[in-house]
Amino acid sequence: MNCIIVDDEPLAREGMLLLLQDIPELNVIGCFNGPKKAREFMLENTVDLIFLDIQMPGINGLEFAESIPEQTLIIFTTAYSQYALKSYEVDAIDYLVKPIIKTRLEKSIKKAFAYRELLSGKEEKSTLESLETDFMLIKSDRKFHKLLFRDILYIEGLKDYVVIYVNDSKIITAMNLKTISQHLPEMHFIRVSKSYMVNVQHIDSFDNHTIYIKTSEIPIGEVFRKKFLEQYLGKNISDRL
Repeated sequence: MNCIIVDDEPLAREGMLLLLQDIPELNVIGCFNGPKKAREFMLENTVDLIFLDIQMPGINGLEFAESIPEQTLIIFTTAYSQYALKSYEVDAIDYLVKPIIKTRLEKSIKKAFAYRELLSGKEEKSTLESLETDFMLIKSDRKFHKLLFRDILYIEGLKDYVVIYVNDSKIITAMNLKTISQHLPEMHFIRVSKSYMVNVQHIDSFDNHTIYIKTSEIPIGEVFRKKFLEQYLGKNISDRL
């Protein structure tokens, strides 16, 4: 997978290069101190993944991300945690806070490869055949599978697909998150960001910005937070938070 690093700090670029050199699946084909040079490079070269800083002179990383082609994946790398929620609004696949820990970086890269396989059509996809009162029928590998709503942990939207997480497995279905959310029971499923819905029955804990379900951390979008708190806790309690 071809990747580039965009960061205005020379030491940060060098540090990222050192972390990535031990990952043979990644091919770092460029390092840039700002979006302008990176954009010019991307016009003539195929870039699969960008490690992108946010606070930079001129065009910041969030603004640059909005102009990046859909097929190019983004992992933000920044010293400022307050931009995490905004990063998911531009379909970033992850957000790393400096100093970057190698194990955390490796987790992000695994996620990037999984998304790349999905978008390239290499990973097996299913189709939604019907939605009933308490289950949906998914067609995969010429078989129909009954998926009970109560077994779904959460659902992630990725462009024109949704990834349905069920315990330790996931099912990829050709449908966007908005469409599937209109058919799921509201008493169990809540839209918590542009890219995620959660099954409230499986929430282990949460704070103002994140929902924790088993080992997964699901971001709560700013425009979805109030509705989530009201629906999950009740309006009277949420008003006191």
